[in-house]
Amino acid sequence: MSQHPPQLPAPHGHEHTHSHGDAHEHAHTHTHEHGHSHPTGVKGLLYGLFVPHSHDAADSIDDAMEANRAGVRALWISLWALLLTTALQAVVVVFTSSVALLADTIHNFSDALTAVPLLVAFALARRGASRRYTYGYGRAEDLAGMFIVVVVALSAVLAGWEAVDRFIHPTTVDNPWVLVAAGVIGFAGNEAVAVYRIRVGQRIGSAALVADGVHARIDGFTSLSVVLGAIGVLLGFPLADPIIGLLIAASILVLLWGTVKSIGARLMDAIDPTLVDRAEHALASTTGVHGVRELRMRWIGHRLTGSATIEVDASGLDAATSVAEHAEAHLRGALRNLDDFAITIRCH
Repeated sequence: MSQHPPQLPAPHGHEHTHSHGDAHEHAHTHTHEHGHSHPTGVKGLLYGLFVPHSHDAADSIDDAMEANRAGVRALWISLWALLLTTALQAVVVVFTSSVALLADTIHNFSDALTAVPLLVAFALARRGASRRYTYGYGRAEDLAGMFIVVVVALSAVLAGWEAVDRFIHPTTVDNPWVLVAAGVIGFAGNEAVAVYRIRVGQRIGSAALVADGVHARIDGFTSLSVVLGAIGVLLGFPLADPIIGLLIAASILVLLWGTVKSIGARLMDAIDPTLVDRAEHALASTTGVHGVRELRMRWIGHRLTGSATIEVDASGLDAATSVAEHAEAHLRGALRNLDDFAITIRCH
């Protein structure tokens, strides 16, 4: 426990700061209820698929190093899964000459490569803070997210270019039934990666990893669109293949906007208001706390940090410090991926 020794509190309006950088074990339990609703019906289904429900930090991992290891493991497993999917699709491209499948294969390959900057970011996050980077290197994760956005956008442009070229120079699609199988392979590989990345990303609080998982899910459905192109060819409409390829490229750019907003919000220190509500409730529900003011939190990679001022009635330093310790314990129980949090005590 790290603590800056405060002066004894004065009877009115005196403040001192109580700060910890590590989690503590306390022999008390508490529960938090937070209700919120989501769309229903078809809209609700799409919301659940592409905006995964998350309890944010409620089920997250306590230890920063354990969270980091979980993220790295998820990235390596998904990297090899997508490379295998890409390799299988590339073989089918050779035998079918399908530009729609080529577009999907290029995009799946770029998705696999997006794991590389995230792996670098997670490695940097393990480094401690320095005199130059006093908050550490966790923000490298958000920079990796921006790099992912650029790579995916470039893949969409390349896929679109190939589709346009196929309009200008038509080529017969061979073995369309094999193309159907390739589309199914692409969907299965991407959906498996999506489920895994989203699940781990939610556990450790990584917006970049969740966004990458949602993007893999979107790619799975674009792989299914390859199947539509193959069916069009089977029905005697060969232009269905380049049309589907062009639609894939356009859909990538449209759906990429959600990732841009998510990563951009992190870079601007945006935080989910429900997290703020939960933190405020955890502090305010502590015995001896009569008010919470100036609550601030920010993400540094997939870890939270922040500060708050609590109003307490205490007759001495020991009593005020005890209230602050219990308030912090409540807060860490509600937001388990919280790192440093400074609590300033205002005594009446």
